[in-house]
Amino acid sequence: MTTSVSNLPTTMRAWAVTEPGPIDGEKSPLEFTTKPVPTPQRGEVLVRVLTCGVCHTDLHVSEGDLPVHQDHVTPGHEIVGEVVAIGPDAHRFELGDRIGVPWLRWTCGVCQYCRSGRENLCPNSKYTGWDHDGGYAEYTTVPEGFAYRIPERFDSQTASPLLCAGIIGYRAFQRANVPAGGRLGLYGFGGSAHITAQLAIDQGIEVHVLTRGKDARKFALSLGAKSAAGAYDLPPVKLDSSIIFAPVGDIVPTALEGLAPGGTLALAGIHLTDIPPLNYQNHIFHEKNLTSVESNTRHDGEEFLKLADRLDIHPETTPYAFDKADEALRYVKKGDIRGACVLKIGED
Repeated sequence: MTTSVSNLPTTMRAWAVTEPGPIDGEKSPLEFTTKPVPTPQRGEVLVRVLTCGVCHTDLHVSEGDLPVHQDHVTPGHEIVGEVVAIGPDAHRFELGDRIGVPWLRWTCGVCQYCRSGRENLCPNSKYTGWDHDGGYAEYTTVPEGFAYRIPERFDSQTASPLLCAGIIGYRAFQRANVPAGGRLGLYGFGGSAHITAQLAIDQGIEVHVLTRGKDARKFALSLGAKSAAGAYDLPPVKLDSSIIFAPVGDIVPTALEGLAPGGTLALAGIHLTDIPPLNYQNHIFHEKNLTSVESNTRHDGEEFLKLADRLDIHPETTPYAFDKADEALRYVKKGDIRGACVLKIGED
């Protein structure tokens, strides 16, 4: 039996990817349309969306860098909303609770990866805004076990980018093996990188930013970065660890060259253009490490949100009206952004 608040509508406004293609092309791949309000299934809750962050992965879904998993899918996976209906056998949340809906929507729980604590590698996993309609809408559903409670310190607009940009940045930070008091390079400086920079600086890490955007470089310095240069420049010092957030494989050789012996380069994106040939002596020798990042575990998310609460990590956000989602994505594609874009959808 489903429990819900009264007077829920039957239809809602939502964006849908009608035909993947360039967001800045003659015809937008997105359409602002009407969809039925979804019904929460067993173990799910229905969420009235308050805010939804605009992630670079939404751009990959809209432009076709990622294969289509659901026709006319509604993007968005940095969702903060209010529980307005509870499906059968769902008991974790109550009506009115404010929760977060992230990228990772579901894992099977029985494969070797799930059973060994590596559910981010589950081959059967499902994702919000790719396999299932996401948060560029007035309502969405989520399996209750994959939602997060939002720390009270964060308002909904601030909290949205934490749910992917923050969590994935944290996973990448872990994969990069940053030593205590070490030097970290960040390539690209959008939503995820600017949160990761705060996380690192607050823990005594020296951060060096390398990105194409002049405004983004100024922003990085204002947050406390030690240096900020172009994406293909070598850092002023050898780095212990680096993370590439930009989906550009051409940067990989330069980033590897900028590492100190024993350093680690983590590739944080779900999509990356081809990596050019590497020179063993210049790029890999001296026990350098190259690794990728695939999604996150729920433990990563819970751990990061607690850390963000304790350290008072506050993303810089630019609000956009709900009907300007395509405009926000065009801004994200430009690359020279200050923090993260967030769609304001419901009343908070």
